[in-house]
Amino acid sequence: MAGWKFVSSEEPGLHEVIAPGKADCQEVWIYRLNLPAGQRFCLRTDEKEMTGACVRGSARVSWDETGHVCEKLDSFYAVRDMEITFEAREDSVFYIGGAVDEGYGTPYFRRFDSQLPIGEIHQIHGQGVGRREVFMTVNPEVMSSRLLAGLTWGENGTWTSWPPHQHEKDLEEVYCYFDMDAPHFGLHLSYLKPGEIHETVVHTVNSGTMVLAPCGYHPTVGSPGTKNAYFWVLAAHSHESRRYDLAVADPKRDGMN
Repeated sequence: MAGWKFVSSEEPGLHEVIAPGKADCQEVWIYRLNLPAGQRFCLRTDEKEMTGACVRGSARVSWDETGHVCEKLDSFYAVRDMEITFEAREDSVFYIGGAVDEGYGTPYFRRFDSQLPIGEIHQIHGQGVGRREVFMTVNPEVMSSRLLAGLTWGENGTWTSWPPHQHEKDLEEVYCYFDMDAPHFGLHLSYLKPGEIHETVVHTVNSGTMVLAPCGYHPTVGSPGTKNAYFWVLAAHSHESRRYDLAVADPKRDGMN
């Protein structure tokens, strides 16, 4: 668990942060694209489906003669053998998740809209100190092969993943934190057995930190004065287990709030 935390590079270009063979995962890839204003980058998806979210800046994102101005928190979904062109209008950062493409999805661009009614895309999860807002970038109702993904925000100093949950039989997950520049920080906890918190690994996180959760429970909390914010990516072990309702709450803490 101590090796599940990664600090992504701030250097210009595309950086592979998490991938099978270099991290403790089998299904998920995570990239960070840093693109200075005026620069251009072409991303090939190869054998993967990908979803990306702009977490800083603005860029024009194009594929197949279709282009979109991608502002902060806008997102896209792409399938295998695509070439996506990014042209930065200002200094920009994209977090991008990938998984094996089995041929189920159709590419799309999704504009972020905080006023969207609560439903399939804009959601509220949890209650009390565990209440958080979610904006899905790849929701279960759209087709993809292995991916589910979204953006989550907590309140000041609250938990953004409570009660603790795990989905190790079905999905791997990565939390990619943003908008938490120092001195702001959060805590991402990892433990393997229900209720057994004495061997918990605690990862301090802020902007640019990415934490892998291939197994075990993984609650998160912001420090006082900090609202946890992250792009999360779920990669299923199979197309059949690409489901958002397979999370299992820690039975010793389910209902505690």
